[in-house]
Amino acid sequence: MPRPRRRVETPSMTATVARELVHRAAVAETLLTDWKRTDPDRFQVSAQWPRAHELHVSCDRTAYDPLLVVETVRQSGTLIAHTEYDVPLGHQFVLDELRVETSARHLAVGVLPAEPILDIAFTDVRHRGTRMAAARYTAEVRCAGEQVAYADVGFTCLSTAVYERLRAGRATDPASARPPRAGLPPEGVARVRPADVVLSPTDGPDRWELRVDTAHPVFFDHPLDHVPGMLLLEAARQAVLWWSDRKREPVSYHARFHRYAELDSPVWIALTCQDDATLQVVGEQGESTIFECLVGTTER
Repeated sequence: MPRPRRRVETPSMTATVARELVHRAAVAETLLTDWKRTDPDRFQVSAQWPRAHELHVSCDRTAYDPLLVVETVRQSGTLIAHTEYDVPLGHQFVLDELRVETSARHLAVGVLPAEPILDIAFTDVRHRGTRMAAARYTAEVRCAGEQVAYADVGFTCLSTAVYERLRAGRATDPASARPPRAGLPPEGVARVRPADVVLSPTDGPDRWELRVDTAHPVFFDHPLDHVPGMLLLEAARQAVLWWSDRKREPVSYHARFHRYAELDSPVWIALTCQDDATLQVVGEQGESTIFECLVGTTER
């Protein structure tokens, strides 16, 4: 089957790819600018990182947050799946596992937007009939010739019909989200706006309720019937910052996503210390574990 042709041929770095190809509604949240195949299952993706961002650039605009790397890697896998492996637009992507390690010293914001290059290698591509059903891919992220990050991602692809059956009607009739409770003080989680705080305090020092604001323009760039993975990762980030009194800075994430987090019941975020540099964050809903994430940190 022939691969889809690009809608508009433009030189790299002069325009973003079509937002539908990375499952974004806002052009401003579309980070990728170009891609090409370099080998049968290897690709090179170009991106641009803005010098200011509502979430993924530090408050003083001096550093890119590692979660910007995560979002760039996520978009890259989605782009390649659609354009090079014929996954139809409208199919749902389920994130199973994600591991990202970043180099903080290479994430400084410069006088121009950063233009990372990602070398993507797809492995363990599985099919259902003629369609991709699941895959793993790795990504080496470079800026100005320096390696910024390495990532390893596993995901599953679901058709609209399969997704709706799996979601038992929630995909077509999403439950209304519970009104978010007041959050932690923004400065304690390296945020400026209260609306960007995703944790509410509880009686315990290492347990919080997830704040789910479906009007948030980044986490809910488009309507969803579940809590997105990037919101759960931000919860892990904020839990580490708050627990360490901002003395530890997250630089790596190894997350496993076990099931969907629903919008209509509370999600609880808990943190346990593994060693001096690695902390485990767990998300639970009801009697089920939603996700587990090991967060690697460095001293601030």
